Amino acid sequence: MSDTLPDPSERLTAAFRAAAARMQGLDVVNPALAVEAVAFAPWDEHWLGVMLTPWFMNLTLLPRNPRAWQPLATGAKRRYGFPAGEYEFVGANDDQVGAYQVCSLFSPVHEFADQETARLVATLAREALFDPANAAVAAMPTATLSPAADPASSPAPGPLARLERSLDAPLSKRNFLRGRLPGADRDHRG
Repeated sequence: MSDTLPDPSERLTAAFRAAAARMQGLDVVNPALAVEAVAFAPWDEHWLGVMLTPWFMNLTLLPRNPRAWQPLATGAKRRYGFPAGEYEFVGANDDQVGAYQVCSLFSPVHEFADQETARLVATLAREALFDPANAAVAAMPTATLSPAADPASSPAPGPLARLERSLDAPLSKRNFLRGRLPGADRDHRG
């Protein structure tokens, strides 16, 4: 007997079709769409696909290997890493489906004119998770134009720095250029 659970598409479709029947006529429902489990396939010991309904489109994660599944309480959140980045999933549970986790893509789904378009978007969304080119770009690194502070890697100090070290007080560039040296007895005007 295999420990692997079967593709959940039929269970999901049946459960959400029953919910869709109860939601007929509500403002959040797009009557051009139907319930469909799209592109469910194994991922990291789970089933991952997109659940499309007349009121939402969600990435949906269900157990494939029950021993590897870490359930979430309803409403609790967990982040999963994909080549395209990290995505937050929310715990859910249904009597017919069991425990599952979702990441909302669209809710509601009024922007879709037909099932074919919504199905295509669902398929492309799942595929996009596995393309590193879709990962968020990290913040651009900042650079300093100042020389390195590490004395071992810095060149020998310049004349101003050598002069400051030999004096009791720091010397500003302005005073250096005007010939005003700290501790000098005479007043230099330039």
